Amino acid sequence: MTETASRGALDRIVESRSAAGERFFEAEAERIAQLCRLMAERFTRGGRLVAAASSPQGWSDAHHVAVEFVHPVIVGKRALPALAVSAGDVAAVVRKGDMLMTFDEQPTTDADVMTISFSRSGAEWELDPPSTDPYERQELAETAYHVLWELVHVFFDHLGGSTAGAGASSFLYPFLDEGARDLGAVEDDVRRSVLMKAQEAADLRARTIGGGGTELLDAADALDRVFAAGGTLYAFGNGGSATDSMDLVADLRHPLRGGAPRRAVDLAADSAILTALANDIGPDVLFARQLIAAARPGDAAIAFSTSGNSANIVEALAEARRRGLVTIAFVGYDGGRVAEERLADHVVVTPSEHIPRIQEAQATAYHSLCQLLGPA
Repeated sequence: MTETASRGALDRIVESRSAAGERFFEAEAERIAQLCRLMAERFTRGGRLVAAASSPQGWSDAHHVAVEFVHPVIVGKRALPALAVSAGDVAAVVRKGDMLMTFDEQPTTDADVMTISFSRSGAEWELDPPSTDPYERQELAETAYHVLWELVHVFFDHLGGSTAGAGASSFLYPFLDEGARDLGAVEDDVRRSVLMKAQEAADLRARTIGGGGTELLDAADALDRVFAAGGTLYAFGNGGSATDSMDLVADLRHPLRGGAPRRAVDLAADSAILTALANDIGPDVLFARQLIAAARPGDAAIAFSTSGNSANIVEALAEARRRGLVTIAFVGYDGGRVAEERLADHVVVTPSEHIPRIQEAQATAYHSLCQLLGPA
């Protein structure tokens, strides 16, 4: 693919995401607001969110949901009970009053639970992205469950007559810092906030791909050479970024658009290795030590970081360079140390300080990278 054709492909990716996102959230904003309220009520009564999947890509989304709800990055917001399970284990885990969120098949369960799905699978609440492109569907689903996570907290502030408003996170909810009101009115404000967030996501995707187009094209060329020579890609990140590395590796091992699988390893996947290193040495070496053990000259490393400053990301990129690997980084904010010190050969910066939007734009960026790769 020529550079002109590749840039045209990137432009089409952004245009398609924008159009599909506008259709999706215009159609579903009201239902998403209603669902936020119902989820808040269930959480208040002691319900849990169980995220389930059976496919490799769906498994990354289930883990992403769990980590976002359990480890909130919004200042002052509570941790919410959520866990990721395989579709086959749902019946052994869910209980009455829970919420079951699925990403591919709809598991059967006798428990009295509220079901949520991002496909036409028979769930009570279906949020089905209007696209046949698997990358596009995943990205829109990610924005939707991020928005559910962000805005479910609004109803905690109003259930029971609280006058706390949006509190320390009011900058995220411009309509909502007005004290307790009728929940129907809150739902309407949440609906408007859903649309605002969806537009922010679309704008940031466009800025990321537009500003990082050359980096993505060069990274795709470098990866093509790595794979053609029999090399392996190692991907890594922390928290939600770990689920990005999981998704990228799933896309390479199990191509959604056909073709042969590529050699790829997720360094955030092995809990035994991660906990051993974190306990015995410290979190800074989580990924570098694995590269020391497994990587060879001519392999590649892809790092995901919303800040660009995480110590274990910086250490791993440094180790990858020492070992002769091609290095690629997806970073947020202003790029942090990774961009400032040019710690990777190819750096794609998503210019935002809002972590959910950063991760959504990064998903578009690494999916674009996959689409730019030549035939396996």
